[in-house]
Amino acid sequence: MSTNLQGKVIAITGASGGMGFETAKMLAARGAKVSMADIQEGPLMAAADKVRQSGGDTMARVVDVRDESSVDAWIEDTVAQFGPLDGGVNLAGVLPKTFGTHSVAETVSSDWDFVLGVNLTGVMYCMRAQLRHMKDEGSIVNASSVAGVQGFENNASYGASKFGVIGLTKCAACDVGPTRSIRVNAIAPGTFRTPMYESVIEARNGEEMPTIQKIKREGQPSEIASLVCWLLCDESKYITGTVQLIDGGWIC
Repeated sequence: MSTNLQGKVIAITGASGGMGFETAKMLAARGAKVSMADIQEGPLMAAADKVRQSGGDTMARVVDVRDESSVDAWIEDTVAQFGPLDGGVNLAGVLPKTFGTHSVAETVSSDWDFVLGVNLTGVMYCMRAQLRHMKDEGSIVNASSVAGVQGFENNASYGASKFGVIGLTKCAACDVGPTRSIRVNAIAPGTFRTPMYESVIEARNGEEMPTIQKIKREGQPSEIASLVCWLLCDESKYITGTVQLIDGGWIC
């Protein structure tokens, strides 16, 4: 395993499971000091224990990314324990209860507010706090989606939030690149075997999603982790403001 993140301080949201946990685990294995955040206390603490048992240097905090004071306190605690940040990974995300079933005209306001609050406003709160405590030449990775690159029917709130993450990412890259050489990029995953994906299958009464991607399988969370680690390390230090598709050729 590469140690190209040795000693770097990385703050990551959505860290209790799926791609967030796999990323936290890989970051720690590559030598980073990892501050793990999630709203689900039990799964988060269990995930952090697993990272520690593997020899990782980590801390964990329960954070609601919709609450700016919660986000700010987490980053301040991280800096107090580990020092200034070298990177941020903002993966916390949700689907609406009406995912894939309601058109724009049928959109439920509470679903819209919840999804935008976590997926877009939450990313802004996290980036804002991270940038206030990040070293120059750091790196931030935000989670968008193929649904932030291409429109899909019955997907208004989720699609809008993920398109928004890309716009936010590009604007942030313009803000902090010229003055601080901080890089900001987004990833756009396709279909991955994660707890969120399983919830979609459950809502479809066990029916699998159609295999649209050219590589005829679902992605694995560890593949997301590898991409995130690369975007955080010096091997990608001339890359900023981009959207890195990782979708098995869904969008070609």
